[in-house]
Amino acid sequence: MLNKVSIIGAGTMGAGIAQWFSQQNVEVELVDIDSIVLEQAKNNIYGSWKKLEEKAKFTKDEIETFISKLKFGPLYDSNKSLALATDSQLVIEAIVEDLDIKKNLFQALDEHCDEQTVFASNTSSLPIAALSKELSPSRKSNFIGLHFFNPATIMKLVEIIPTQDTKTELTDQLITWFRDKNKKPALCSDSPGFIVNRVARNFYGESLRILSESGHTSDNVRRVDSVLKECGGFKMGPFELMDLIGIDINYHVTQSVWDSFNKEPRFAPHLIQKQMVDAGKLGKKTNQGFYKYE
Repeated sequence: MLNKVSIIGAGTMGAGIAQWFSQQNVEVELVDIDSIVLEQAKNNIYGSWKKLEEKAKFTKDEIETFISKLKFGPLYDSNKSLALATDSQLVIEAIVEDLDIKKNLFQALDEHCDEQTVFASNTSSLPIAALSKELSPSRKSNFIGLHFFNPATIMKLVEIIPTQDTKTELTDQLITWFRDKNKKPALCSDSPGFIVNRVARNFYGESLRILSESGHTSDNVRRVDSVLKECGGFKMGPFELMDLIGIDINYHVTQSVWDSFNKEPRFAPHLIQKQMVDAGKLGKKTNQGFYKYE
């Protein structure tokens, strides 16, 4: 079904999604407005493939094929026009969680891409119908949410979120395609936080409340993570996971879900998250979050 995919946004999620698609022998272009972010994504992906080759997860020939499938480029050309391919079968947006910025991008893409191109958003919390609201009727029928999880190369779950306008056959085709590629697609309704992020708000929120009540110390952070891993069976504790995702991203998702539920208290962001974001302690990407990283 999919032979060529464009991914917009070369941050952690976009880069991971691009790497995974390349490993499925799909032709991929990864674009971003920031050349530094794009170069970092390239280095990270190539570095990941080198490690996987050393661990004999892929052969040298397979890695060379993946590299040949993946292209990097700017989102806009020197004239401020969209520079990505017009003929991709699927365009996945993985940029900042801002409704207006995403909507403006999709409106520009609607005019730029072939009529048959499917648009998808990797948003973790924003309504899919709101993102496609201003698009042409034919594009709305080819618009869907595809929410991958970090790291996209390892995590099998993909939330698939159609709107009332999305063609049923498109949803069915994507579910089948991802299943054939050893992902685990989950069909979700277009509601705030979908499934995982709605449930996860309490996973993070209650852990943050425990930390606040017991004292924000390294020992208490480790204690909560340890209990949930050893007794709860989680592969990562909530604080480890927030550090991996990015505390700023986690905070903004929490804020979005809270707003979507009319500020229902159980979804409220915690002050600890805000303080850490304000201090620039965002997790692994800044070498400082709930844990310190070298």
